[in-house]
Amino acid sequence: MPFQDIGLNDGTKIPSIAFGSGSVNKGKDVHQYIEQAIETGFSHLDTAQYYFNEESVGKAIRESGLDRSEVYITSKYSNGKETARDSIEASLSKIGVKYLNLYLIHHPRIVPDYVGAWRELEEFKDEGLTRSIGVSNFGIEELQILLKHASVTPAVNQMRLHPYNYAELKPLLEYQAKHGIVTEAYGSLAPLTTYPGGPVDTPLKKAAERLGVTTTQVIFLWVKAKGAVIVTTSSNKQHLEEYLAVGDLPPLTPEEIEAIDAAGAQGPPKLSALAARLARKYRASGRSLGLRHLAGFVGIGLLFVGFEVFSSRA
Repeated sequence: MPFQDIGLNDGTKIPSIAFGSGSVNKGKDVHQYIEQAIETGFSHLDTAQYYFNEESVGKAIRESGLDRSEVYITSKYSNGKETARDSIEASLSKIGVKYLNLYLIHHPRIVPDYVGAWRELEEFKDEGLTRSIGVSNFGIEELQILLKHASVTPAVNQMRLHPYNYAELKPLLEYQAKHGIVTEAYGSLAPLTTYPGGPVDTPLKKAAERLGVTTTQVIFLWVKAKGAVIVTTSSNKQHLEEYLAVGDLPPLTPEEIEAIDAAGAQGPPKLSALAARLARKYRASGRSLGLRHLAGFVGIGLLFVGFEVFSSRA
């Protein structure tokens, strides 16, 4: 059956798969990609102030001809230097809508006064500027602090979630489940795109062969099994169709889920993990990341692995 909506703790529902306009699309005119996603069957569109492309998201929605009620729109407060009210009003204007379905605090590091910001988000919910409110990239400590002061419990926490960080995040996921906070998962394809050749590959391939599907689809079945909303993106229509087809697939068996969890707990390949970590730090500096830089990161990773091998034999 198609992807089902997930109930939130405020009584609303959220589509369980979303098309994201961040990542490689940051700062780009994405209206053609959004149009393609809508045509393929996505109704949940995820954007943010930080992505600098809310206008093109709005353009695609208008050109789609869909009624506002047919589209679920998420955006995020990403600029701690201005008030949350200024930010949501700017987002509503750029997207061209009167309300959002979900508004998130993008990250506790870029909105340090997230407790004060949350009070504003609660006002937005009361005023009808957004139907639901939540957070993104929050850990247990930040959620605990927030809940001490909140009148409204966050409906969701959007975070990077994949088999290689699941064991680390399990306490956070359990804490969220206790408080009725739904997980939204982005970056879930990391075992294939960032950490290929790792221990997770084996259970992914085994499940894919049993079901006659791709390993990409197996990962999304794994995310579904965790009760999380999938946030993904692609400029390739065939990939979008592949993602949406997951809604019609049978679930993974408990044994397959356990095997993926166990393999992920072993950690990703050291070389790709180090290269990915260096790449993230490089991007965080605001510089562009090209093939030459990636090659450099791989070279550093090889030196690191070589040193470990030498040390182990000394």
